[in-house]
Amino acid sequence: MSLIDKADFRKLALKKLKFCSGIAKIKKNKNICLKIKEIINLHKPQKVLLYLPLNLEVDVMPIIRELRKRRNIEVYVPFMKGKSFVPVKFRLPLKVKKFGIKEPNFSSFKKNDIKLDMIIVPIVGIDETCRRIGFGAGMYDRFYETLKSKPITIFTQLELCKSKKIVTQKHDIQADYIITM
Repeated sequence: MSLIDKADFRKLALKKLKFCSGIAKIKKNKNICLKIKEIINLHKPQKVLLYLPLNLEVDVMPIIRELRKRRNIEVYVPFMKGKSFVPVKFRLPLKVKKFGIKEPNFSSFKKNDIKLDMIIVPIVGIDETCRRIGFGAGMYDRFYETLKSKPITIFTQLELCKSKKIVTQKHDIQADYIITM
């Protein structure tokens, strides 16, 4: 696959992800969530940031529901703020915001200096350096710049989209784990 740049790769990856069928998608979601839970049980994080999934992303809602029942884990999700986001505790109800992203009320906002132990990040793809290619807004990259220490990072994707060419820059984040089917 000869790709020119990140934007071209992103378009191809999004096109590939749109064709993930219903039953196959349900099975992939379940298997990916099982692998994520194994990593959570291995590392025993206390503060975990997950995302509220869009249709093309791995559905991590079962993990969010399960972790909220555990007393020893705090669950956070992104709340868009400017060109980045801040972690907020997951609380219902959720509101649909910009780009169709769901968010809890801002009243669950905490200071941005929360020391997260683990972050689960959706990806559109990766390149040869295993750096993240997202939807193009750079929100996760900007967020990572604000962190004082690097948490365990897990990338998730329904179907691996990997460029054979380096299309990312040094500021694009890397993961400790990449879970895909």
